Amino acid sequence: MHRLLGIFIILSALPVSIAAAQGGAGKAALAADLRNDAALKQVLAGQRDDANAAWWGFDAVDSTAALQAAIDSHAKRVLVPYMGAPWIVRPITLRSDQEIDFEPGVLILAKRGEFRGGGDSLFSAVGVSNLTMRGYGATLRMWKKDYQNPPYKKAEWRMGIGLRGCRNVLIEGLRVESSGGDGFYVDEGPGLGWSENVTIRDCVAFDNHRQGISVISAVNLRVENCTFAATSGTAPESGVDIEPDTPNQRLVNLLFKNCIFEDNHGHEIALYLKQMDHTTAPVSIRFEHCLSRQTDPSVGGWSGMTVGAIRDDGPKGLIEFVDCVSENTGEEGIKVYDKSADGALVRFVRCKWSNPWTSPHPEHAYPRVPVLIQLRKPSNTTRLGGVEFQDCYVYDHVYRPALQVEEDGTEYGVREVNGLITVQNPTGVRMRLGHAPINADVQVVAAPPVPAASKTP
Repeated sequence: MHRLLGIFIILSALPVSIAAAQGGAGKAALAADLRNDAALKQVLAGQRDDANAAWWGFDAVDSTAALQAAIDSHAKRVLVPYMGAPWIVRPITLRSDQEIDFEPGVLILAKRGEFRGGGDSLFSAVGVSNLTMRGYGATLRMWKKDYQNPPYKKAEWRMGIGLRGCRNVLIEGLRVESSGGDGFYVDEGPGLGWSENVTIRDCVAFDNHRQGISVISAVNLRVENCTFAATSGTAPESGVDIEPDTPNQRLVNLLFKNCIFEDNHGHEIALYLKQMDHTTAPVSIRFEHCLSRQTDPSVGGWSGMTVGAIRDDGPKGLIEFVDCVSENTGEEGIKVYDKSADGALVRFVRCKWSNPWTSPHPEHAYPRVPVLIQLRKPSNTTRLGGVEFQDCYVYDHVYRPALQVEEDGTEYGVREVNGLITVQNPTGVRMRLGHAPINADVQVVAAPPVPAASKTP
């Protein structure tokens, strides 16, 4: 009986083993079946507008040649199909006048051991126009941990998707993770000092080395319904960093809407405009219905929202946060530092900041308050200020000011800080405006008592 049972088990396992073996061969057969020389000839001859990247021959070891050839074919639409295995590639160059659709489940995977150049990115677009990348359920993944160690040289520019001097770009539904730089990068390029008319929608940037997204120079940038999370590796390590390099670059009509910034090791939202001056085109940057938060206290993390280094000679314009929330942040809910009252106005409208300084940060001696306006370097400004609060709210439980101005030993005084902040804090309501504030009529008031829960008779 036991002998017969053993034979039965062995025979039962045979089809599984055979199926597994056939499955491995099946991938190669599927790749061979999808290769279509006749169709790709039609594409190359301009006789058809659509192409399937597998027509050029999927290779489970290295599919760079097939994917790049499909993109270079000038097809109006390129489909990257799910093949049951990753598309393993070296750096890919994007082209103009093309839509690339990634099927659900597709994984574009950086080839391990490649990307040795400090600027080698997974997908790069330079001077490209009229490009769409759509991939709901698809993932672009690199090998961040590899790039952080020898034999790789230290670098922070191995991007997931890099746009330089591009126009009319739409990126939808993609998850970009573990890059050696930024998940998304938007900058100037040859012949154009910014990227223009760029929309990034329904995307996720996760576990990238430097930033979830960096914006260096852009006009008409719209980022909506996106998540930027778990950035760690090299500073700034933010969810988003808006940081131009020269005065000639532009930050015009930038909108982040319905986005989440969470568990990044630096600031969740960071703007640093030191390199801009009075010759720069006025800036216009808006964050609307965005959430900044830490869900894991061990991450550390910095401020939920930070605006810094708008100098006395800095740009004009408006930076707005509207209906935004930060909660459980490692440091302040918001921090505005080295920001001149003569530069672009920073305005917070119906924003809420809850439970800041959840991380100890013993290395930082800053005031541990929800809202901080700080002068660090008088070389940037001696006229700290130009901040407006419209119907904002602080939720706190620690005995400390809700709003504090910190001048680091100087006595220039803060100016043009206006508006209303309502505070819910059982220890009371307080504010410190520093030495001799000028035209600073901001009010910090207590929230109405929360009604006690009614008792059921």
